[in-house]
Amino acid sequence: MAEEPLPGSPRAERPSSLEKTGERLRDRVEHARPLGAAHDDPRKQGHQGHGAHHAHGGHKGHEGHDKHAGHSAHMFRNRFWLSLALTLPILYFDMHFQEWFGYTAVQFPGVGWVQPVLSVILYFYGGWPFLEGALRELRARQPGMMTLIALAISVAFFYSLVVTFGVIEGMPLYWELATLILIMVLGHWIEMASVEGASRALEHLASLVPVSAHKLVGNRTEEVSVDALRAGDRILIRPGEQVPADGVVMDGASSVNEAFLTGESRPVPKEQGAEVVAGAVNGEGALTVEVKRTGDQTTLSQIQRLVAEAQASRSRFQNLADRAAGWLTYIAVGAGTLTFLAWLLLGFDLNFAITRTVTVLVMACPHALGLAIPLVIVNATAMSAKNGILVRNREAFERARDLKIVAFDKTGTLTEGKFGVRSVYTGGVAEEEALTLAAALEGRSEHPLGKAIVEEADARTLGVPDVRDFEVVAGKGVAGTVDGTRYRIGRPEWVNEGGLSLPPELQRGLDEAEGRGESVIAMMDEGRVLALFALADKVRGSAKEAVKRLKEAGVQPVMITGDAEAVAKTVAQELGIARYHARVLPENKARIVRELKQGGPTAFVGDGINDAPALLEADLGVAIGAGTNVAIESADLVLIEDDPLDVVRALRLSKATYSKMIQNLFWATGYNAVALPLAAGVAYAWGILLSPAVGAVFMSASTVIVAVNAVLLRRTRLA
Repeated sequence: MAEEPLPGSPRAERPSSLEKTGERLRDRVEHARPLGAAHDDPRKQGHQGHGAHHAHGGHKGHEGHDKHAGHSAHMFRNRFWLSLALTLPILYFDMHFQEWFGYTAVQFPGVGWVQPVLSVILYFYGGWPFLEGALRELRARQPGMMTLIALAISVAFFYSLVVTFGVIEGMPLYWELATLILIMVLGHWIEMASVEGASRALEHLASLVPVSAHKLVGNRTEEVSVDALRAGDRILIRPGEQVPADGVVMDGASSVNEAFLTGESRPVPKEQGAEVVAGAVNGEGALTVEVKRTGDQTTLSQIQRLVAEAQASRSRFQNLADRAAGWLTYIAVGAGTLTFLAWLLLGFDLNFAITRTVTVLVMACPHALGLAIPLVIVNATAMSAKNGILVRNREAFERARDLKIVAFDKTGTLTEGKFGVRSVYTGGVAEEEALTLAAALEGRSEHPLGKAIVEEADARTLGVPDVRDFEVVAGKGVAGTVDGTRYRIGRPEWVNEGGLSLPPELQRGLDEAEGRGESVIAMMDEGRVLALFALADKVRGSAKEAVKRLKEAGVQPVMITGDAEAVAKTVAQELGIARYHARVLPENKARIVRELKQGGPTAFVGDGINDAPALLEADLGVAIGAGTNVAIESADLVLIEDDPLDVVRALRLSKATYSKMIQNLFWATGYNAVALPLAAGVAYAWGILLSPAVGAVFMSASTVIVAVNAVLLRRTRLA
């Protein structure tokens, strides 16, 4: 069964809206910069933390440089295990470890070279990602975690080699070099493994277009590659098939599912002259379409372009660990330089000054700093999963803590994306009898509106009679014979086309239903209209409670939908949402989110492909788990249970997580307030001088505190 809006009804402008969508998308792309342009000018790059979309070369940590270009969780995993294999013998042969644990290492000729040789391999293999990252940060003039790590391991490495070759006296720091590299590689492995895969959004978009099409050549069809289609070609789209290219219907009538583009769950009627877009799914009738746009010119490709642009240009928070590391880098270099000059000016020898400086520089990069954030993220992610929330971007916890606005897509998010019977208007028959007849006719239909009627009859446990001579009338509805009487059920326009008219009571019902933006189906026999069924998308059971709790938390709920004003107003009033935007075209959702962000940090919750740019534009993107893969891959958080209340739980968890991040960074770096001055020798006059070994105890204690504090996050109650 197919359905079309009545002239002048809230849905009557649907085809022109689609054409307008395609035109605006194409116009935007024609005037947009190339996909790579976002990377060309460092001044235009926003901050991006570890949750970056790796489809664009990795991870934008700062303006103008790509912090994790070419990096992956798999790479860090491999480097961790080999680094561990190199670290164990370095620790085994270290004099400090032998002294602390009371053992004597195996002795053999050349044993003294085991640590230096393994350290050289470890420095260049395990430490290479940090050395590369430091160069990028320094070129961008924004030192962060990579610079601090590279500084610490380089100082420890070269100092140890100089001592080993007897250039200066001292104790080599091979064990500190090894453990520092090992823990930092582990931290980055944990971190990247928790967020990798966000680049799949574009892959899912590409998968929507079929690989072949049925091209009409004369009186026959020929299966050709979609890439071979050209403007002007005519193609046949059979029932159930996806549209391979944008075009105009030349022959046939059907209903087409365009939810991927519009977000609206109702199929859109198509007949001669109507536009169809690539990726849409054809319904019950065959369509002959003349191709108008192919390849990069299709509307779907424009959405791909919008998603790619949003991924490339989306502003990012510079993550907390990087900010702390940046400051520690400046402090370490400044303190190290001051230490070196001070001891020389005080008349101490060069060896003493160098030793003090090296100790300061190495102590400035605590092992705990590399694990402070990843350990919290791992625990937060585990908690999220138990509560039906999948974390795709670790920055979500930093960005969600102070949200002021949460914008919801309507269809599939606040509503279920499936129709339900809201009202039944009858003329001359009982309501249950009308439902019984309608369910009998729609029982063999695949149309979602028809299914809603069948489900309503099932819910009322009504007995449904058999239907004979069932017939699908493309573009109109279905017909069949029940108990010897011929009935038709379909779009209201079919009433006039059949020479019938609506009685006054049904006309009032039609006006009332359309005033609420509901879809209407008419049922009639050969001589009169028997009933009208008003159907609407079902509001999710928990949506109203979620809106209420957001308001209580001081967060403003906003609804954004491509549906008509009447539909949007009805749903907004039912949920208690004061601010809403109706008739929003796909490419304008991101623009509205951008405008909302001027009022404070904004989250967007959606489920459709058309929501992907808005999910990326928002400070926090939340996807409904039952939505499209593209929406899920573009989001920071995914609500597995499709429950809007999980948005509230996610906000609570984000606040608790951010608090733990701050606490861990304090413990991971706070000891420097004591350790660095002692390492520099400020208490030397009182016989207190912090050696690297004692500094290691401080670092170990800091690491333990950070780990325990991260585990305590699990005590947070989200319900």
